[in-house]
Amino acid sequence: MNSTPVWTRRGFIKAAGLVGGAALTAGAAFDSPASEARADNAGARDETLQGVSDIHVHAAPDVRERSVDELSFARAAQQAGYRSVMFKSNEWSCHDRVYLVRRALPDFACFGSLCMNRTHGDRVNAYAAEMALRTTGNYCKCIWMPTQAAAYQHARENLPGKGIPVLSDTGKVLPEVVRVMELCAEADIIFATGHCSPEESLILARKAREVGVGKFVATHVNAHIWKMSRAQIMRVAELGGFVEYSYITNLWGPGTGVPMNERMSREDFVACAGIVPERSFITTDLGQVGMPHPLDGMRMCIETLLEGGVSRKDIDMMVRTNPARLMGLDVAE
Repeated sequence: MNSTPVWTRRGFIKAAGLVGGAALTAGAAFDSPASEARADNAGARDETLQGVSDIHVHAAPDVRERSVDELSFARAAQQAGYRSVMFKSNEWSCHDRVYLVRRALPDFACFGSLCMNRTHGDRVNAYAAEMALRTTGNYCKCIWMPTQAAAYQHARENLPGKGIPVLSDTGKVLPEVVRVMELCAEADIIFATGHCSPEESLILARKAREVGVGKFVATHVNAHIWKMSRAQIMRVAELGGFVEYSYITNLWGPGTGVPMNERMSREDFVACAGIVPERSFITTDLGQVGMPHPLDGMRMCIETLLEGGVSRKDIDMMVRTNPARLMGLDVAE
């Protein structure tokens, strides 16, 4: 078991300084040579990152260009002191590749996940989920509902086609989605809402409670078109679910690798983190070209929370305890 790290303000600032002032400036060019140098040294042992579990990281191989590959990031995270990581690929499975990563890094808790996008058909594919859970190593720790292929995102962004639904025309959870919930409940892994709407996510949360899902997650509830109200976040918690806050929201915007989305203010991010920390966890959702290295992003996130007055106890809960538990890891009380 990992004990909770003892932070000092001086030690934290020293670690945070590795990020570099340019990366902390709104609209900074994160793909600069200086950023690349930081990425090369991102795996140095870091007091600030001891025991962190980042369970939403994008890495190569993928259908989109990524700033880091899975093995390189897992190695850097282990060297930096992370407890665990979970990779997410919107199109391809990554739980099977994690088997090979763990062969190279047998002492590091690395996991994968599966997204229900068009690679697996035009409907949520319960068979694909079942096969993911039967894959060697049992390293699939999350089944995400549709992301870029979600019906909600297609409608909001006027994308071609109707997207993949999770609800019927009458607002009931589709049978194939219920079956995926049952599989997640049986395996005790995360069922995540992906890019469903806040309203759809609440319907899924109620059904997941009925089915017996122990690890229901409303995905990046502080982000873009998926942003939930305080009341909606509290309702997810009341139904026994967890909410994920992704720090990428404070890093994207004009001049970055994700220029089309509006940047969230530090104050708003801190306010979100304070709503229900006992049922919340924080991820970076990083790995995009033109954005900070995920380790740098997590350092900046912790700095933002500390400077915003969030207690170390609550920070530990959201970046260490809760995500580790969702991965099925033992944690120190």
